[in-house]
Order: sequence, then C-alpha cells, then structure tokens
Amino acid sequence: MLRVRVLVVGAGGVGSAVAAVAARRDFVTAMAVTDLDPERAERAVGRLDERFSAAPLDASDVAAVNQAAKELGADAMVNACDPRFNEPIFEAAFAAGCTYLDMAMTLSKPHPERPHELTGVTLGEAQFAQAAQWQEKGQLALVGMGVEPGMSDVFARYARDHLFSEIDEIGVRDGANLEIEGYAFAPTFSIWTTIEECLNPPVIYEKSRGFYTTEPFSEPETFNFPEGIGPLECVNVEHEEVLLIPRVIDCNRVTFKYGLGDEFIEVLRTLHLLGLDSTKKVRVGKVEVAPRDVVAATLPDPATLGDRMHGKTCAGTWVKGRGPDGSEREVYLYHVADNDYCMKEYGAQAVVLQTALNPVIALELLSSETWEGAGVLGPEAFPADSFLELLADYGMPHGIDEAPERET
Repeated sequence: MLRVRVLVVGAGGVGSAVAAVAARRDFVTAMAVTDLDPERAERAVGRLDERFSAAPLDASDVAAVNQAAKELGADAMVNACDPRFNEPIFEAAFAAGCTYLDMAMTLSKPHPERPHELTGVTLGEAQFAQAAQWQEKGQLALVGMGVEPGMSDVFARYARDHLFSEIDEIGVRDGANLEIEGYAFAPTFSIWTTIEECLNPPVIYEKSRGFYTTEPFSEPETFNFPEGIGPLECVNVEHEEVLLIPRVIDCNRVTFKYGLGDEFIEVLRTLHLLGLDSTKKVRVGKVEVAPRDVVAATLPDPATLGDRMHGKTCAGTWVKGRGPDGSEREVYLYHVADNDYCMKEYGAQAVVLQTALNPVIALELLSSETWEGAGVLGPEAFPADSFLELLADYGMPHGIDEAPERET
C-alpha cells in the first residue's frame, strides 16, 4: 500500500471528522487540517497523533491553497468546505498536482425563465467542464464523495453489478429520527447547504426526456426506513446523484428524495418567503451582509450538537428493476449511523461522521491502487465491492432490504 499525505481544507464538523476517522488508519503518512480560523483547525487535531497538524488557510485563495499543498507535499486534497469554495479549491488542487476529493459539487443556477421545467447550470457542471484537462494530465478529481452523494452512488454501482440485470429506477432516499435536546429548531447539517439544495429546483432524470426540473418538495412519498426509524414522507430535493448516476449506470429514471418533515419544510418555505435564503448581500446600517449568512450565524453549529442529539440517520439507494433471473425486484441498500455510537467512538455527531467516512475510505482505496482513474469522476465510476468491504472494516457496515415499503 502506498502512503499518502493529505491536505484537508476546512476544519468544520466534516473536516474534523475526516481527521478523526483517518487517525485510525495507517495509510496516512501526514494530514494537515486547515481553516480560516486557526483555533478551529487546532481543535480538529488536538488529540490526534503526530501525523496530524493544523494550519490557518483561506479556502478562497487559490495561490494560498496551492502553496499549502506544495509545502505539505500533498498527494491528495480533501475539500471539506461548503460548495461556495469548490472552484478555488478545485483549481488549486489541479495546479498542485493533487488528487482532489469533495463531498458536494459546484453550485447550480436555475434556468432564468423556466426554473421548474428546465435545468440551468447544473450541479458540478463547472467541474465536469474541466474533465479533459484533468484526463490529459493524468490527474483524478473524485467529486461527490460524501455520503449523499458518495456512498449512495456506490450503492447504485453495486446494485448494477450484482443485483440487477435491468434497472428501471434508482431513487436515493434519506431519512432520520434524530432529535436535538433544548432546541425548537436546529439543523443537523450545514443550514447554508441545506437551504441551497432544498429550495433550488430539484432535478429529475428520465432516459426518454433527459434532465428536467420540478417544484421544490414535489412528488411526496412515504418511505419506510430501516432499523427503527420508520415511515417518513420524502420529497424531491436537488442533489448530485441525479446528475452523476446516469453518467455510468443505465436506467430509466433517477430521483433524490429527502425525509424533511412538515415542520422543516415550513421553516424553509418561510425563509424563502421572507428572502432570508438569498445569498445576495443587502445593506444593514453601514454593513452589507447576505441574509442566508445571517440565518446560518443565528443557528447553532451542527458539529457542536452531538451531545444533545439522539437517534439515527439513514442514507440509502432504492433500486427497482429485474434481478439476475429476470424477475421483478426492488431493494434498498442503506447505511445507518446511530448518534450515540458515533459520539462514543469518534466524538462526532452522526450526520457529520457518516459524511466523513467516505472520503477516507476512498483515499485508502486510491492509496492501495484498488481504485484508479483520471479526469473528473463520480463514485459510481469505480467498482463498489472493495468500498463496501472497507466500510465494514471501519466498523459501520451497510445493509440491504428486499422489497422496502413505500407509498406514493
């Protein structure tokens, strides 16, 4: 196995959890965790071994990120920032000759005239536009390598390779029964990113039609999640899998639906109604500030809520089609993270840890040359078996439900 040196850009909940997970694996020679806030970077590595270091870094500064990678001698760069910073980090990784990994792709822009029918600029479009350059250089950008997108794409690839002879529909389904003590409303993941993906027009893929958009929170269905989470109403949300999976896996339809709950949807709709979801700065007194940044600043940091959080979160991929014997089949491949276990084992809350597991597993597969590639690729481009074997080795195996209960 090759040893790797990794630059992590962003020391929030996910970046800190990436370091905590990687600390238990010996393929990492060195990992520098960086952040605009040097104290946050120091906290992320404070209890880890001598392979881990911290440094201040402005993720928006291409030259600074490039220089940090070169000073470390980084083989890989993990983008653990929110997707506003994807483009400069992506550019810096290319310049530094690093393998690049992120967990969310470059942002979309709705169609200016028909946003709920036609796609505008799609998620990841800016990154895929540079695929030829990465391919020509023999350099890999592994995009969307979190839990969703990420593990969900791996599940889709496993289903295609092992469980189905023909796939009709792939639907990523996410749900949780997490509760947070002491808060009437608190997000379990970045509220900035949650607003972005939930209020943008959701993308749907159909082979006969291509990619198209619909209204936020459309096509509600009840999906029965495993391991005690139970039935939740799920609705369409903008997400990368819909754009990634059809690039590799032949199927008739791809969707992403999230079990948000009525209360959460109502909060998001109210934010939109009041213009508080906007990223355009407005003048308040003598300063200019984006309303969405104000919302994010007023809510608690999800990474700090783990000791108040209880319950489980489930990420998974529902697949419908025909099995190897030609008979009709439906399966749900899933991963459940229990918050109490995640806090005890890693000191990270469940949603954050579930996200952080996947880029570390991918790094280990790349370091062993089990996964190889060049260009801009999503997780579904790689064989799934070795990934799922490592997921179990990390102590958090996946599950499979045959004929999951769902009602549209």
